[in-house]
Amino acid sequence: MSNGELYWKELDMKKLTCDVAIVGGGIAGLMSGLRCAQGGKKVLVFERLNDDRYVCNTRLTGGVFHCAMTDIRTPENELVEIILQATGNAADPALARLVAANARKAVNWLQELGIRFVRGSADPWHSFVLAPPGIAQLGRQWEGRAGDVLMRTLEAELNRHQGKVLRGHEAKELLMADGKCGGVKLALPDGSQIDVMSEAVILADGGFQSNPRMLREFISPQPESVVQRNAGTGIGAGLRMAQAVGAQASDLSGFYGHILSRAALQNDKLWPYPWLDEVAKRYIVVDAAGRRFTDEGRGGIHIANDMARLIQPGTTTVICDEDGWNGPATERFLPANPNLEKAGGTVLRASSIRELAGMAGIDPDGLAAEVGAYNTALANGRLGELQPVRTSGKFSALPIRKAPFYALPAAAGITYTMGGVLIDDHCRVKSKAGGTIAGLYAAGSTTGGLEGGVHAGYVGGLVKASVTALRCAEVITGSAAV
Repeated sequence: MSNGELYWKELDMKKLTCDVAIVGGGIAGLMSGLRCAQGGKKVLVFERLNDDRYVCNTRLTGGVFHCAMTDIRTPENELVEIILQATGNAADPALARLVAANARKAVNWLQELGIRFVRGSADPWHSFVLAPPGIAQLGRQWEGRAGDVLMRTLEAELNRHQGKVLRGHEAKELLMADGKCGGVKLALPDGSQIDVMSEAVILADGGFQSNPRMLREFISPQPESVVQRNAGTGIGAGLRMAQAVGAQASDLSGFYGHILSRAALQNDKLWPYPWLDEVAKRYIVVDAAGRRFTDEGRGGIHIANDMARLIQPGTTTVICDEDGWNGPATERFLPANPNLEKAGGTVLRASSIRELAGMAGIDPDGLAAEVGAYNTALANGRLGELQPVRTSGKFSALPIRKAPFYALPAAAGITYTMGGVLIDDHCRVKSKAGGTIAGLYAAGSTTGGLEGGVHAGYVGGLVKASVTALRCAEVITGSAAV
């Protein structure tokens, strides 16, 4: 009798057991489930969404496997240092080493399943991109590409190993006995509930990027002004359930995302691309008063986080000149020039900074003063004296001098939250009381402790998910030393 047949037989009796219960059917849930099933475990993956090809963040991914914007083949010790540097030493060194040591192994495992990778560009961090690439044209052309192919392959293999993904099954709470997690309570498609008893539970349902209440508490005072640059399905259930049974959580304030056109709040064609990062990191980003509020030299992810934290995050604008619009704005895949206007985004042009400010709804005196101070500091090599400081080690600053001048009304776009359940390097969930919670594991964007920090250091969602998923399974099946 297959696991699927056994499931329905047990459900009729209002009793359900398995070896491993997994919450969430994205890349982390499917990889951990398949690896556990390969190890002989009876596995059930519970997915809240009903559709056959349910749209989660994995389905929409561009498919780049990298470590902190670095080739995953980089020597382990170098990768550890790169991760720590990217996060301002906020990353748990043990988790940084876990990812650095196992990123290539995770890709190899996927390749053995028949998952294909291509080189996405000449950039070293584009050495392993899921094929066919997910970045094809404006909008979300995910069917038959990148993450869609990955998920269908993983689920087919899971089925072949007698595991099963059960759609429309929403996890509500973890079941505890004598300090050990022994299962999960589910809401079923018909509205009833059932307790699933298991030897181990893996939380792999992603971040809380689409939970307005949690966004307001940890990310932005106005989450409605932040573009949901994601599948809209990450509600933080795993984090909530884990905290309810005494799990520790990391700093929850950071997210991975990019700078998008403000029009993306209403125009669905303007996400996930084009983004405005390439312009913003070379020029300036201002608020309604015309004042800078972030260190643009740290790049788009850092800027997007600072944008979201503003009291009025929906009033930010990227400012550049003609050289910027015909230079950085044309760089990278699906660049802002010409795709922003092509997709219906707003691009404002004027012959003077004051005229531009009036068109953009920015205080003219404030913007004129800020552009003047920025240009002077740049010319005199004193960017470090600006408030806030403008670093230029990673992305050099360019002057705003050549008319016409450009204003690009902007908004932060959030892809996934970086904070979550704290885990050790065996992906066991840490307890507030000390040690770990027996029987409870977490993988992917449900976890915290790797990415984030003051500068919202980005390590890479696909690699984090893959490595932690396989580590959960190795520990549960006994193939990893603990």
